[in-house]
Formats: sequence, structure tokens, C-alpha cells
Amino acid sequence: MATAYFCRSLAERSAEAPAIMDIALINVSALAAFLPASLQALRRQPSRDALFWAVIGLATAAALARVGWQLSAQWETGLAATLWVTVAITLAIYTIVAAVAPQAWRLAPMVATYMILLGAIATVWQRTPGQPLVAGSGEAGWIGVHIATSVTTYGLVTIAAIAALAAFLQERALKRKKPTSLTRLLPSLAGCETLVVRLLLIAEVVLAVGLVTGMALQYREMGAPMAMDHKTILSIAAFIVLAILLVAHHVSGVRGRRAARMVLLAYLLLTLGYPGVKFVTDVLIG
Repeated sequence: MATAYFCRSLAERSAEAPAIMDIALINVSALAAFLPASLQALRRQPSRDALFWAVIGLATAAALARVGWQLSAQWETGLAATLWVTVAITLAIYTIVAAVAPQAWRLAPMVATYMILLGAIATVWQRTPGQPLVAGSGEAGWIGVHIATSVTTYGLVTIAAIAALAAFLQERALKRKKPTSLTRLLPSLAGCETLVVRLLLIAEVVLAVGLVTGMALQYREMGAPMAMDHKTILSIAAFIVLAILLVAHHVSGVRGRRAARMVLLAYLLLTLGYPGVKFVTDVLIG
């Protein structure tokens, strides 16, 4: 009996090995496609030219293809799937932002490098089990809207947080009167601050829609408009922080390090509420 169990276990592992290798190869290929976007600003005269769009398009297409391959059968809720969706949506949003905002293209090295980090984390935890999303009758539409608003909000705030960090670096370089090779590549301080405010305005509206759809789903399932779980509390806290920042910027023109800290705080809250909850439930508990 022990021999039979060992042989069956060995056969199962042998069958899993090609699938694991395929996933690893796909992940590495996607991460490799991000590298040109993270390095293109190091060329002698970087600009928003054809080469820039080529490398950004390659990174975005690779991320979307990676997510499409993983979620082709059903929507997964595991940590790895969550991180890859975050990477794909963030790159897609950044491509649009770089097209409409004059200096946003200069954030490409920081955005691409951070996406490589998230993709690497997702690769490490790729085998963490996730559960397929099962929607009840009449709930699929609400769930789709809620998921779309959640990931869009997180993508917008991710880019805003990167822009806020860039503004912090620019402000510090200006005060020290010692610009670095990195700050010379980044948008100007004024450009970063303008981009942050505009992204947060959009994110606040999308987050409000996400909270409303979440309340609607909760009411359909439980008969109560709100469940005071970690995700809900952190999302509401992020909404309040963003609202305070936007009002303070409009009233008193708060900017610089104070604004950057509030943006990063909001991003931290959303991170704890979105991939953070997945990490706790799938890795630490599961």
C-alpha cells in the first residue's frame, strides 16, 4: 500500500511539473517584456517617441496577455492572480496617462520597475491556491462592475503614488540643490503634483462607485448595506484620506512632502485592503 501511494504521489508530481514549468516560463517572459520600459529612459535623449511607445506597448501587451491566459477559464481570487491583474491594469492605465499628460512618460522607469517587483512577487507565490469566483443569479453584473472599479481605483492610485514619490524626490533635490541622475529623468515638481491631483480626482470618483456597488452586493447577499470587514474599513479609510487631501489642496494648496505622505498613506490603505487581504488569507492562513 505504501509503495502504491508513493507511486501515485510521484505520478501526480510528475504531471504537475510541466504545468509549473509552463507558468514559470510565461511569468519570466512577461517580466522580461517589462525590462525595456524600465531602461528606455537611460538612452542619451529619451523622449515620448516611437521607441517609447514600442516598449510601453510591449510591456502592456505582455501583462494583458499574461492575465488573459490565467483568467481565460474563470476569475481567480488568489494572491498571484490579484497581483498580475494589478500589474496589467496599472500598465494599461499608465499607457493612457502617458498619452494625455505631457510629462507622465517620464515616470516610465519607476512604473515599469515597480511592475517588475509586483510580477516577481506574484511569481514567487504562484502556487498559492486561489478560489474561483462564483456569482449568484443576478449578481454577475454587479460583481463585474465592483471588480472593475476596484482594480481601476488601485491602478490609478498606484500611478498617483509613484508620481507623489517622484515629487518628493524632486522637492528634496531642489532643496539640496543637488539633482541626481534619477531626478533628471523624472517629471518636474509641478508636473508631478498636477498629475497626482488629476489621478486622485478620478480615483476618488471610481472608488465611490466601487463602494456603492460593494454595498449593493452586500445588501443582496446579507440584507445589510455594509459588512465591517477589513477590506471595507480600509477602503473607506482610503476614500476619506483622498477626500481630505483633495479638499486641502483646493483650499490651502497643500503640496510637496505633506501631499506625498497622504497619497502614500491612501495607497498603503488600499494595498492592505486589496492584495494585503489576499496575502493574509491565501499565504499566512491558507
